[in-house]
Amino acid sequence: MLRVGVGQGAFAESSELMLSGLEAGVDYLVCDSLAETTSAFFALDRRRDEAAGFAPDLAGRVGVALPWVVNGTTRLITNAGGHNPLAAHQAVVHAVRDAGHRGVGIGLVMAEPAQNAPGTYGPPSEGFAEQVYLGAAGIVRALDEGADIVVTGRVADAALFLAPLVHEFGWGWDDWDRLAAGTVVGHVLECSAQASGGNYSGDWWNTVDLARIGLPIAEVAADGSAVLTKPAGSGGRVSFDTVREQFLYEVHDPAAYLTPDVVVDLTTVTLTDLGDDRVRVSGATGSARPKQLRGLTFSPGGWSSEALLTYCWPDASAKGRHVVAGLQKQAADRGLAVSEWQVEQFGVEGFWPGLGEGDVCADPREVTTRLAWRTSDAVTATAVQRLVGLVALSGPPGLQGIGRRRLGPNPPAELVDIAPFFVDRDVVERDLQVLVVRT
Repeated sequence: MLRVGVGQGAFAESSELMLSGLEAGVDYLVCDSLAETTSAFFALDRRRDEAAGFAPDLAGRVGVALPWVVNGTTRLITNAGGHNPLAAHQAVVHAVRDAGHRGVGIGLVMAEPAQNAPGTYGPPSEGFAEQVYLGAAGIVRALDEGADIVVTGRVADAALFLAPLVHEFGWGWDDWDRLAAGTVVGHVLECSAQASGGNYSGDWWNTVDLARIGLPIAEVAADGSAVLTKPAGSGGRVSFDTVREQFLYEVHDPAAYLTPDVVVDLTTVTLTDLGDDRVRVSGATGSARPKQLRGLTFSPGGWSSEALLTYCWPDASAKGRHVVAGLQKQAADRGLAVSEWQVEQFGVEGFWPGLGEGDVCADPREVTTRLAWRTSDAVTATAVQRLVGLVALSGPPGLQGIGRRRLGPNPPAELVDIAPFFVDRDVVERDLQVLVVRT
């Protein structure tokens, strides 16, 4: 039996959560830093600085795990390399050496020039970065070569967890049912506490305990079946319902769940609640992996800024709408080119636009109106934001401030457009590079 845990399900998630699995003595801990949004952030970082482009909290996370890595209890796998896995790998090597540890194997997995060469694998575009979702093979090679820590870039989420299972159990790359079973384990684990009570839509008040968060752990057998559980004494819950919600998360076609390593038929999977925070996951079947890999091209998406206007009763919603209409007209009259407006009213229908009048309070006590805009350049975005200064003492009564905000316009944010593409896997895999460095 192999015990695999998750230490991170999103960039900037607290590194304290890693201790849940480390203190439980898992054999492997996987930290998943990447999503499409965070990949866009890291792409911008590398465009501005060739030495950047990876998760800035990587060295800190490695520091948390080092005691368990050094004593041989746990091996760490992370995709925090983002758009610059080479620089991320070097940062980890330096961090481990600076901590005084020698003989630790630091693995690097990357497919260059894909990480930052738009048009190499995808169609020609005006993009400034490109990523392809890799499978588990490179991580397996790094583990085979003795890596205690593996740093990679964009690897499919579930593949991060599949890799140690292939390495430890010796599964063949055409053993579709076992690869499918391992992928299901990865899919259930990949989103941090979501399989152990986080974001649970049932009686969440009995599962949310921020003082005792317990991230899920999979106890995996050689045939790929697994029991999902969590550290003893931790908060949350592992049950049929909590696991089922994560199991169905981000699934388009349950009969053909596409991953770089295998196509999984999730309809054959059985979840069995064993009680005491233990759920058995079994029965996964799979078929041959896709002939193509999915990639993303990152290109300039303009600039954005926003204004938050909170008005109190009476007529809170009407005040916000009136001011927003006036600001939009002022922008047009002054020739400020806005390519897109976004208006939301929280307290009325910010999360549920289009509700009928009978479903919302006719005159709520307070409403926050959010006006956001997209422009082609930062100067125009800032100019639109300055118009908000017309409102303070010249607008409707009852304007309130929420939170601590700097005086004057806040800097606009640069946006990134993301476009998917597909590429023959052989074209990418021939560029796959694996390196293990001993500190």
